[in-house]
Amino acid sequence: MTVIELDGITGFRDVGGIPAGGGVIRTGQLFRSGHLAGLGEEAADAVRARIRRIIDLRADDEVAEDVTALEGIAITRLPLYLGSTRSFFLEDYSLGEIYTHLLGRSSAQLVAAVRIIAAGEPTLVHCTAGKDRTGVTIALALAAAGADREAIVSDYALTAQLIPDEHRRATSERLAAKYPQSRHAWMLATESPAEVMRASLASVDAEWGSAADYLLAHGFSIEELAALRAALVAPASAAPSEGDPS
Repeated sequence: MTVIELDGITGFRDVGGIPAGGGVIRTGQLFRSGHLAGLGEEAADAVRARIRRIIDLRADDEVAEDVTALEGIAITRLPLYLGSTRSFFLEDYSLGEIYTHLLGRSSAQLVAAVRIIAAGEPTLVHCTAGKDRTGVTIALALAAAGADREAIVSDYALTAQLIPDEHRRATSERLAAKYPQSRHAWMLATESPAEVMRASLASVDAEWGSAADYLLAHGFSIEELAALRAALVAPASAAPSEGDPS
């Protein structure tokens, strides 16, 4: 994976280069980030140079608060949270419980997102922080394409490291004050522990057989699964020679 530093966007990266069976995830095909509201003109041009499709996983109120500062790219909105995000804090959900909620309640949106990725155009997936909804969607697509499990987990775990420290600190303090009864509030907003994604993918395997089987059970076709793998996986010889895809 390759982190691309652009002003006004958090965690923007290309997930290409990670092992996938006998090949690698294609570079320049699948990207992830936080929201795009802070993009300046130069950063917007850099995104447009790489991306042809954007999947925005945010709810209506989030979109209204942080309007995407980008034109010229097709944007598909697929809100993943069904219901109030406030309830996660009030009911003190853990990250793992939220991911279980997403997989169980938002399967149609997850399948629609992976279907866009399978279409083969360079695609950016984002939510607000680029951590949870984006993390589940990217992990599901990569796992269904046959990407190495620990590489998927490492990509997810990297997310928290790319959120500026001052933002993480301020967000944690604000949520702790707002939801003093919630033991998990700080983690929901700022953390991406490897063990959480590892456990979530294991639970998908336990319940459905695999990430690919999850997609097939929720409306994906065998042909679409083949298209996803063709879009995302390149022979190992096609791995980029420049940079350090870790």
